[in-house]
Amino acid sequence: MFLTPPSPHRRATTIVLVASLVWLTASPGFASVAGLSHPAGRTPVTMQAEDGYNRNVRIHNQTGWTMTRLQASSSGAWSRDLLRAGTLSPGESRVVSIDNGSGACRYALRAEFDNGQALERSGINACQVADYYFTR
Repeated sequence: MFLTPPSPHRRATTIVLVASLVWLTASPGFASVAGLSHPAGRTPVTMQAEDGYNRNVRIHNQTGWTMTRLQASSSGAWSRDLLRAGTLSPGESRVVSIDNGSGACRYALRAEFDNGQALERSGINACQVADYYFTR
């Protein structure tokens, strides 16, 4: 592994993996890359897209409701659940990758909650935003 300087497009440190590593997720509290575990609340090792933009965004849940599903879209079709069958309690945050491989920077986000409510936000520039706060 080699550390690269922060991307000129976004203030975030990116770790570039030289070998062919597969991103694996274990439980909601741990992520594993080539067998290395990272405790919950710590930013996992992330890969940068081919275009140099990092589309990893820390989602903050400030709604007062438990988030049960999070999806992104750059073209009208919603992605898989970015929470990976986990939940995001009120006041918690988690880093998710919303890179769908299209090269798009602008995305809409859709969050579903345990009380049946759903919130949609559009025009989020994932190439420039490192944190996004869901509020009511």
